[in-house]
Amino acid sequence: MDTGILILRLLVGLLVAGHGVQKISSHLGGRGLDGGTEEFRSDGFRGGTLTALAAGGGQIGSGLLLAAGLLTPLAATGAIGVMTVALTVKWRHGLWVQNDGYEYPLVLIGTAAALAATGPGDWSLDAALGLAPYPLWWAALALVAGLGSGLLTRLVLHRPSAPAIADR
Repeated sequence: MDTGILILRLLVGLLVAGHGVQKISSHLGGRGLDGGTEEFRSDGFRGGTLTALAAGGGQIGSGLLLAAGLLTPLAATGAIGVMTVALTVKWRHGLWVQNDGYEYPLVLIGTAAALAATGPGDWSLDAALGLAPYPLWWAALALVAGLGSGLLTRLVLHRPSAPAIADR
């Protein structure tokens, strides 16, 4: 079981971190900080560069913590939060990723929540430092705080759509 959890942590954690690297640099196929800023603006978010830096930094930090199995509930909260924002952006396209839907962010949210519930396993920094296992209520807290922070971010930073010409 620990081997499976390690593989899952590394896969999901490094993908989330890599996604953050793309937001703020030209590494891993990213378009640099200007590209990340433009992505957020085109998705209707305020803040531009600061928003891109916060999202990218949150993804890098939570992804690396998940991969290492360090402070796993906090790492899961961060990953759930940033992926909830991504889910809200893709919601209008439906579920499936081939239509630019929210399938991928939903899988990452579910995986981060599952890792918070199962714990990071014996091959983790949490275990080495004596922090794990975490009580199950930490998983519920991670899910609620992650979803809440993502939805709050959407509420605070997303600009309302301009009214259609017919509505003016």
